[in-house]
Amino acid sequence: MALKEGSKAPALTLATDTGETLKLSSLIGQNVVLYFYPKSDTPGCTVQACEFRDAAPAYKAANAVVIGVSPDEVKKQAKFRDKFELSFNLLADVDHEAAEKYGVWVEKSMYGKKYMGIERTTFVIDKAGKIARIFNKVKPAGHAQEVLAALASLP
Repeated sequence: MALKEGSKAPALTLATDTGETLKLSSLIGQNVVLYFYPKSDTPGCTVQACEFRDAAPAYKAANAVVIGVSPDEVKKQAKFRDKFELSFNLLADVDHEAAEKYGVWVEKSMYGKKYMGIERTTFVIDKAGKIARIFNKVKPAGHAQEVLAALASLP
């Protein structure tokens, strides 16, 4: 079943880049920007993460928490966070359980070879834990500003 705007955000509990556990339900009362990306420290994922980092004050003003999720292991997430001085949690979805719950673990194709991977997607989750906006097939450049505009329209 595909997630829709207005539906409850699926529960999620994953290891962060520090090895601690983060439960999505612990963020009720804040807006959450949950973005799924294919792989740490690759060109598109770096552009996207750095834009979110650079817009951190605006996200804080919007009472929004940014969280990145990829199938990378905790150690790789920590390395990515440190290398680019990211100011938000990166979650390690090694077994892609969260990606499957959110419908972003899909068949992809590169150079004629098919494989399973993350489709770059962002979910804006409101203070009540409902999905307010879904951005599919995200283009990394300019995305952080696009998400801020969506946050501004939330009550």
